[in-house]
Amino acid sequence: MTPPARKAYFARPAEGEFRVIRKHYADEAKDIAEAFHAEVTRAVAFIERFPEAAPISIGNLRRKTLRKPFDTLFYAIEPDRIRIAAVAHHRREPSYFIPHAT
Repeated sequence: MTPPARKAYFARPAEGEFRVIRKHYADEAKDIAEAFHAEVTRAVAFIERFPEAAPISIGNLRRKTLRKPFDTLFYAIEPDRIRIAAVAHHRREPSYFIPHAT
């Protein structure tokens, strides 16, 4: 029997990063922003269903790469939920979010 799925939540810094990135894409084109939002939603659903499927990347953070655009969700599995710790663009230096993500 499959254990019940843990619910994911965005830590405050990750929520802010999500909004900033979405606005950046919206400034370029509305369809890109909508695709980003849909891809994050799809990735979060995947993470909730299969939390250990993504590789461990930094410390205890796992890395779920989004298909389009080029962004990554970093998350930690907690006892009763999943914390989305950072939303990062592939071109950014990954260490920028480590202080608030771990």
